[in-house]
Amino acid sequence: MLQAIGLTSSPRRDLPPAVDDLTFEARPGSVTALLGAPGAGKTTALRLMLELEPGRGVTYFRGRPLHRVARPPREIGVLLGDVPGHPARTIRGQLKLVCAAAGVPASRADELLDVVGLTPLGDERLGALSLGTDRRLGLAVALLGDPHTLLLDAPSAELSPREKSWLHGLLRAHAGQGGTVLYTTDDPKEAARLSDRVVTLDEGRLVADQDTVAFARTRLRPRVAVRTPHAARLADALSREARAARRSVEVVAESGGLLTVYGSSCPEIGETAFRHGVLVHRLADETGDTGPGPDPAPSPGSVSASVPASLSGSVPGPAAPAPQARTEGRTGTRTDGPAALPPPLPGRPARSPLRPVRYELRRMFGVRTAPLIMAAVLLASVALAVLLGRTGGTPLPGLLAAWPAILPLPPAVLGAGLIGALSFGDEFRHPTLAAARGTVPRRLALLLAKLAVTAGVALLLALLAVLADGAALRLVYGADAVPVPDNWASLATGWTGLAVGCAWAGLLGAGVFRIAIAGLAAVVAVPTLVVPLLQKAFAGPSVRSAAGLPGRLRDMAWPLWPHQADQWLTATFRLAAQPVAAALTLSLSALLCAYLLTGLRRRARW
Repeated sequence: MLQAIGLTSSPRRDLPPAVDDLTFEARPGSVTALLGAPGAGKTTALRLMLELEPGRGVTYFRGRPLHRVARPPREIGVLLGDVPGHPARTIRGQLKLVCAAAGVPASRADELLDVVGLTPLGDERLGALSLGTDRRLGLAVALLGDPHTLLLDAPSAELSPREKSWLHGLLRAHAGQGGTVLYTTDDPKEAARLSDRVVTLDEGRLVADQDTVAFARTRLRPRVAVRTPHAARLADALSREARAARRSVEVVAESGGLLTVYGSSCPEIGETAFRHGVLVHRLADETGDTGPGPDPAPSPGSVSASVPASLSGSVPGPAAPAPQARTEGRTGTRTDGPAALPPPLPGRPARSPLRPVRYELRRMFGVRTAPLIMAAVLLASVALAVLLGRTGGTPLPGLLAAWPAILPLPPAVLGAGLIGALSFGDEFRHPTLAAARGTVPRRLALLLAKLAVTAGVALLLALLAVLADGAALRLVYGADAVPVPDNWASLATGWTGLAVGCAWAGLLGAGVFRIAIAGLAAVVAVPTLVVPLLQKAFAGPSVRSAAGLPGRLRDMAWPLWPHQADQWLTATFRLAAQPVAAALTLSLSALLCAYLLTGLRRRARW
């Protein structure tokens, strides 16, 4: 059971709210249509239900609001607009990415591709999909977690008639298994044909909440509204004349002296009223959703002319299973056959700390951006190392890192920072973890996963850069050009710390400012802005010395560590006292605090 209570969007710029005090329910085992003209507030209503739009009201999914649903992908399947994914990612890669986020097996992606008929297009890029194919992919994403409730925004848009028949069968099959389906449409005929109940919106307000039979009778067929103080007399006269003339006329008596007449016209009804001396206060043609508002059930006094159904036209009743469907062209290989749901998932997925890590790995390496950046960085690093080795004025650490004095950072570190910035920048540019663009769940598990993956990539890139630079220098200038330094351990520690720190700075900068270029700016700001500020702030001779600090720490510690650890602590303190290391530590601390304040307050779940 889906219950929406008092949904009201926040007004903008002195305009009325797009949705105003909307209350309705969608029952399990049935298909409910949210009907309205473009701009009536249908999409805004769905976003309010999903807590993606600021406003008031609450939506209960089987008795629980969304923020209390333990596993949203297993409870709610959502289709809002196009599929928000990187345009270079493949259809199969996108589904496997969502599988990793939802905690379902990766094999589920192939099952869903077969259900929606996209198996032959599994290697197509998202940026090259047609609107109809994108809509099918959105349905596959909505069904991925085997949800109980489906919230679909215009699912039949851009689909061919045969694809619409397939879609209707799919939604009907989901409802037949006890699921709840709520979808939006602006086509009254589609709503009457597919749904069991129709909720009609106009300018954000509830106009009618009817079953399909009442909707088709009162809001779908052309009709004439008549208001008269002698409704019974006029209804009887219209019915007798229709039977005498063997015409299809249906007269329904409503409350307040209102008659709704189907199969006649204003002139004919006016002439009948004149012949029988009936006073008429109102006589108007109505069709579609321009009716008088929510219609009560017909009163016992309702009068209907008895005419054959073949003359009166068919009135849609409860939607029947859709006919067999077949996709056309390149939308898939589905042949004639009924729409089928994917097999149910076996039990509940276990919560695992590796689930965000799997998601981040698929997100990063599902497109070619990160590998291309690494390849470009290695080529630039090798070229710079060879050029610096020719001049002979660069010390060995700078030679292996390919770090000329004119650059704020070496290429490998800049590349690590760029990869870190894209880790969160792409989440906001192509959000996959949310149902709408611009909203990205940012929680501690996701942050830790991104920190771990970017650190691993930064370490790999730093190691490959040093190995590639050393090999190129030995090849060009001989083995004596690159001797192994005595302090290689401390140099390696500083080098990897610089790469990982800059990768994290880019990651947190993009996470705070919601754009990748801000993360890259945070990386470049460390040597160009923060380091000079620290040098200026702490310029001058030191009054006191921290010599002997490791020994004093060993005396204070409860578990005694060996004396050799003092050397490692001393080296660590010396490394942290370097201007770049201190600036990087300060920058990371500030960015982390800003991220915690701006990101973790959102209600998002892993």
